[in-house]
Amino acid sequence: MTIENNKATRGKGLLEPLLARLRANKANQLIPAEARRGRILDIGCGSYPYFLTHTSFSEKYAIDQLPLKLEGTSIRWHQADLNATPVLPYADGYFDIITLLAVVEHLNPESLPQLLAEARRALKPGGQVIITTPAGWTDDLLHWMARLSLVSAEEIDEHAYAYTLPTLGWCFGRAGFAMHKIRLGYFELGLNLWATAQR
Repeated sequence: MTIENNKATRGKGLLEPLLARLRANKANQLIPAEARRGRILDIGCGSYPYFLTHTSFSEKYAIDQLPLKLEGTSIRWHQADLNATPVLPYADGYFDIITLLAVVEHLNPESLPQLLAEARRALKPGGQVIITTPAGWTDDLLHWMARLSLVSAEEIDEHAYAYTLPTLGWCFGRAGFAMHKIRLGYFELGLNLWATAQR
């Protein structure tokens, strides 16, 4: 099972396959080895879940508003619009890791704390949420890159909010995560943010 290079995201963009690899690499670096014996949920992974096909876990789950377009995968798929209803259809303490990679910028910022609270509920004690998102200052740059077909114009045009590290920390705090269990940083030369919060 492989994902075609042009299917790393919706729309087309010359750099999209590279950017998907960089996001997946960063998320994989942030995941503790012991968590891989458990369950992962990737929220907003798209129809072609690049990260889930490039990470190792005992059980893999995905939730997206679009249907899965891969055959022969063991990923357990749930289709839902989390912008409309930010509720996860999973039991308390079910997951070891929950990821939102290049997703939060597409979500209604007013409902993000509620979705993160749902993620916290669905995490096992000691489990963590991992987020990647473009740095807030890159909005104009991303639109310029989309005009040059370097990144997917379809994806960029759907950005609802541009985050900073303090804003992500605030959202985690509103969701009930303890501030001393939140870590934040930059990657890709400061173009992107990463954030983790442990339950």
